[in-house]
Amino acid sequence: MTNAMADSRQTPPLAPGSVAGMTPTATTPAAPPAASTPAPGASAPPATHRLLVPAAAAVTVVLWGSAFIGIRSAGFDYSPGALALGRILVGTLALTVIAALAGKLRLPRGRTLVGVAVWGVLWFGLYNLALNAAERTLDAGTASLLVGLAPILIAVFAGISLGEGFPARLLVGIGIAFTGVAGIALATSSGASDVVSVLLGLVAAVVYAGSTILQKRLLPQVDSLTMTWLGCLAGTIACLPFAPVLLHELAAAPASATLSVVYLGVFPTAIAFVTWGFALTRTTAGRLGAATYAAAPLAVLMSWALLGEVPTPVALIGGGLCLAGVLVATLRLR
Repeated sequence: MTNAMADSRQTPPLAPGSVAGMTPTATTPAAPPAASTPAPGASAPPATHRLLVPAAAAVTVVLWGSAFIGIRSAGFDYSPGALALGRILVGTLALTVIAALAGKLRLPRGRTLVGVAVWGVLWFGLYNLALNAAERTLDAGTASLLVGLAPILIAVFAGISLGEGFPARLLVGIGIAFTGVAGIALATSSGASDVVSVLLGLVAAVVYAGSTILQKRLLPQVDSLTMTWLGCLAGTIACLPFAPVLLHELAAAPASATLSVVYLGVFPTAIAFVTWGFALTRTTAGRLGAATYAAAPLAVLMSWALLGEVPTPVALIGGGLCLAGVLVATLRLR
């Protein structure tokens, strides 16, 4: 993937016949105009961005929706800490390969580097730990409802701290989508939950939203690929205390569960976070956050197709409302 936020600062072109540091005189012969060559790393034209940004957002949403299936497959054999470490360890390895192929990493320094490390520990470490632990007793519907609060929090945080405001289209779309998420939750809820798990789900939603705002603030100082790679590495280091548990459970887990961990690391973590960062640099946090509402109905459909869990009519209606809300909120995604 290309370096999404690499600075492309160019010195303004000199006038024909000028020499840097000298003022041309009237007798200086004018040089013939040189052919214009696009500078390496220059930003893509807006028309291209209008296609790439929704495509990147769609990849993120689909892969994040599939993560619910992967977590469900691996969660019976891996504890929350071991699952979080295994997932982001694989993600870090995959991101290292992607970064090596891109070959354009620019490591930040000072406060920016500290900010990226904090973001990585929160987003890759704490979020995964909280969600994995919550889903030990929470059913999928309730967990989706709790995590579904994140896009609303993103819109509120972005409106206040990033000055994105509260466009009517965004607020209406979020309201419609959240109604759909609530419908899915009610339709799939088994009532198996406890106060601690609910609180953990709320923690995951708050960390999700806060991490998005922090990432949006940091992206002007560091490109999205570098930030994702360093953030995942920081989260991996923070989760290293779970290494002994991971090794123990890895020896006992079936191959299918371990493959699910690998899938979670490569696709919903490495690839999805790269496309997420790419899109976040080119649109508002509120609109991109609203787009993630589509992950819930996609998770229901994938669960139907892959796990044989047939959704109820209410869940299907909720999924339709999610997609309608995303369309309303992100119609002008760019």
